[in-house]
Amino acid sequence: MTLSAYENARNTAESPQQTEYRLFVDVTRALMEAADCEKTDPKLHDALHWNRRMWSTFATDCAIEGNKLPKMLRAQIISLSIWVGKFSSQVIREDEDIQALIDVNKSVMEGLAMQASNAAQSAPQNQPQTPEQPAPGQPTQRTSFEV
Repeated sequence: MTLSAYENARNTAESPQQTEYRLFVDVTRALMEAADCEKTDPKLHDALHWNRRMWSTFATDCAIEGNKLPKMLRAQIISLSIWVGKFSSQVIREDEDIQALIDVNKSVMEGLAMQASNAAQSAPQNQPQTPEQPAPGQPTQRTSFEV
């Protein structure tokens, strides 16, 4: 019961970007821990599968009409998802290095962290801003402040 309460509190306190970042951390950690595993080790297969599922979920979300991300970013995420799926198979079948998948995830994590930092810096302060001077012929009193 305590774990459930903790999960509920965390989910309501996290922004969607924070949740995505946390997921990337968990999945990337699993990939890193599986990096030295044999190709037949279930730990490697599980990590690759989890990474594929994560990217597939992001791609599916980007394909949904009404997604508010810029069209170009959505296309890039879908392309990365396709690449992750193909490259994951190559890690198992063709002896490719899993590090490329880890690097892509880390790059996305850096972008999410930068986005969160920029959002925090541009968040409005708790002080109201001074209203602009009215244009000639406009009322001199304003009823709201710009944020």
